[in-house]
Amino acid sequence: MKNSSRTVSRITAPVRSAAQRFAYLMLVLGGVGILVIGRVDTLMMERVRAQITDAVAPILSALSTPVDTVNWAINEARQIYDVHGENQRLRAERDRLLQWQAAARKLEVENRLLKGMLNFTSHPNASFVTARVVADSGGAFAHSVILDAGERAGVRKGEAAVTGDGLIGRVSGVGSRSSRLLLITDLNSRIPVVVESTRVRAILAGTNTDRPRMIHLPTGAAVTVGDRVVTSGHGGAFPEGLPVGVVSSADDGIIEVQPYVNRDRLEYVRILDYGLKGIIQSGPDRGTR
Repeated sequence: MKNSSRTVSRITAPVRSAAQRFAYLMLVLGGVGILVIGRVDTLMMERVRAQITDAVAPILSALSTPVDTVNWAINEARQIYDVHGENQRLRAERDRLLQWQAAARKLEVENRLLKGMLNFTSHPNASFVTARVVADSGGAFAHSVILDAGERAGVRKGEAAVTGDGLIGRVSGVGSRSSRLLLITDLNSRIPVVVESTRVRAILAGTNTDRPRMIHLPTGAAVTVGDRVVTSGHGGAFPEGLPVGVVSSADDGIIEVQPYVNRDRLEYVRILDYGLKGIIQSGPDRGTR
């Protein structure tokens, strides 16, 4: 039995070797033939290629369908997870806003009652001029910018300038078509302010840094980090209640304030006119437009 197996192997081995050699040769010849036919008869090759593509396309489509389905399912699951997280965040924000709404309504009623008891007359609505910052003339020793609005636009010296975030400074010089805005961080800036929660009054003094300081506080005044600082309205230079910033540090009697407005991002400012005479006069027509 073993001898017969060996005999068969000896007979078939040369056949297999020859078949392998001829198979390789046939593949090479077939490839050359296809190239030649493709050069000679391009239309026929296009038809053959189209038929092969038509035959293979359903197979490829069937193979790709599960992959596309899995990818779609993964994307849908990811979107559902993101929507769930966004829904939770929006619910928490809604609850927080409802709390603030209730507090605001309570304060509104209380404010109206107190005004009635004090026979309080509110300030008239302010007129304003919107100006664009065209140059930053400040540096290490001065913090000021140039605006493209002047007397012709109704700008007057001493008026407060704000952005959507809060107070940025006051007009220190006015020309016909331009004006100079002294920022609250400038060394020459002095603004009467008050801590909103405790009503502690002080003067906000610029230091030529990004954080002005509160000076001239009453003895024993308590100021903590995070307290909101607004204008007090004293001296008639600024209206009361304009947001200025928050207390960023209160160490060793040095109280620094982080302004709401970032000087590096100034593009447009709003110059307010509340009709206040103030402590800065620009001429006999001050307060008129």
